[in-house]
Amino acid sequence: MGLKIIESYDSSFTLSPETKEILFKLLTNEAFIQQLTQQVDNTKLEFTELIFQPVPYSSETPKGMPQEFEAYYQSVDHLIINVPPNFMFQAKIFKPSRLCAIYRKLASE
Repeated sequence: MGLKIIESYDSSFTLSPETKEILFKLLTNEAFIQQLTQQVDNTKLEFTELIFQPVPYSSETPKGMPQEFEAYYQSVDHLIINVPPNFMFQAKIFKPSRLCAIYRKLASE
C-alpha cells in the first residue's frame, strides 16, 4: 500500500455561535490556562481566539496547518495547542474532528 499524496485540502469550517462560545469558555478557563502556563516555564498566556483545523502535510503545508497560521508556529511569542478532545465533545464539535488553538505568551511583569 502506497502513500496517497493530497494536492489540496479544504481546511475551512464553521462553528455556530453557541458552539464557539462554549469552546472559547473552555479554552479561557483559568485552571486550563494555568495548566498550559506550567508547561511553558510559567509564562503567562492569553487565548488569541484563533483556531484552525490541522491539515495533511504537503509541499504547500509543510507544518500541517493552513499557511496563514504558519507564522505563529515559528513565533517565540505564541503557543499552538491541540484542543483537548474532551473540550471538543463538551462543545459538541464533531466536524472537524480536530482543532488547534493559538495562545499569546505575555511578557513577565
